[in-house]
Amino acid sequence: MDKLMDNSWFIKVLALVLALLLYSAVPNDGKTTTEVNVSSDQNTETIQDVPVKVYYDTENLVISGIPNTVEVTIQGPMPNVQTAKALRNFEVYVDLADINLGSHTVPLKIKNISDKLKVQIDPAYANITVQEKVTKKFEVEAEYNSGLLEDGFEAEKPVVEPSTVLITGAKDTIDRISYVKATLDIKDEFNQSLTREAKVRVLDRELNKLDVVIEPETVQVTIPVKSAKKTVPIKVVQKGSPPDGITIDSIDLDSEEALIIGEEDVLKGIENVRVEVDLSQISEDTTVTLPVIISDGITKVSPQIVKARIKVTKMEEKTFSSLLIDSEGLGDGLTVEYLNPSSATSDLTIYGPSDVVNNLNEKDFRLFVDLSNLDAGNHIVDIKIDGPTEVTWKLNNPTAEISIKQKEA
Repeated sequence: MDKLMDNSWFIKVLALVLALLLYSAVPNDGKTTTEVNVSSDQNTETIQDVPVKVYYDTENLVISGIPNTVEVTIQGPMPNVQTAKALRNFEVYVDLADINLGSHTVPLKIKNISDKLKVQIDPAYANITVQEKVTKKFEVEAEYNSGLLEDGFEAEKPVVEPSTVLITGAKDTIDRISYVKATLDIKDEFNQSLTREAKVRVLDRELNKLDVVIEPETVQVTIPVKSAKKTVPIKVVQKGSPPDGITIDSIDLDSEEALIIGEEDVLKGIENVRVEVDLSQISEDTTVTLPVIISDGITKVSPQIVKARIKVTKMEEKTFSSLLIDSEGLGDGLTVEYLNPSSATSDLTIYGPSDVVNNLNEKDFRLFVDLSNLDAGNHIVDIKIDGPTEVTWKLNNPTAEISIKQKEA
């Protein structure tokens, strides 16, 4: 049935049959002539979605404000109304052949319709803007969902072919163009270069689509993809100082290297990543979990955490009191007297691993002063110490004041 309604000859025959049926329905008293009261046979129909034709200088002007379709109400004799509704062979139009630039209110007109019909167009007028048509070249910017690029890969700047398009529209619309984009429809993750066709979109600053003509409407976009990863050592950075009596012997990581991912230019300048160990929190052998710290520009690191095995030595302190100070190198015929300390003794404090310190006693240490090449008189000399190398030590007074004299005959 729809195909029949689209056939113009079927519509014309149908209109003729309707007209004959209406004619035959008029009473006939046998006379040769019949008078028909047309005024009593009026009908009204409203036709929806009637397209509007616009006549203007399409080469140089752009018109906005004309409705695409209108509503037409026709009133008149039923045959004429039904024929016009069925055939729709009339035309609603706006004649802008002599229009000037600017804003105007123009009437919508109708033609090719029976003069027996009364016609009403809704809307009857259109507020239009007439502008100069402008064509301008714009560079196309490609865009895609970069989040779909697999880890360890980097996309270079997309290549658009052709790189520019011609955009035609009203001058004020062209002036509003902020973005000319070709968006790739990528739905799955990718790790290699790809080429796709993309439709060009023209947007204003608020990302509203603009009504313009684009030539060409589609472009070809290529996204070059390359690997962007590097393996670097993990450096241990020590922060703070260990508690008193604790010495850090070693810090060993369960992973000595890390794989980093980022921009190629950034990777070139990266020699290592790091973990930081707070020594102030270490008081015994332990294993701690540490995050791997990366520099700006690195997007991912693997592993993200490592375990650090820390070994320590607990230090202990011990003091030996009143150790005798020996004298060495005293010349012949000379004697020495200790002025300070007068007892020729000194206290010695030692520091070292607890297992070492606990096994040492005062006999393991010797205090002495070297008097070689010293003549008679008063002198201040350093007190020297012989002892085990596994420990360190400190004297309560590191020097001694002595007096050297000639022996009496």
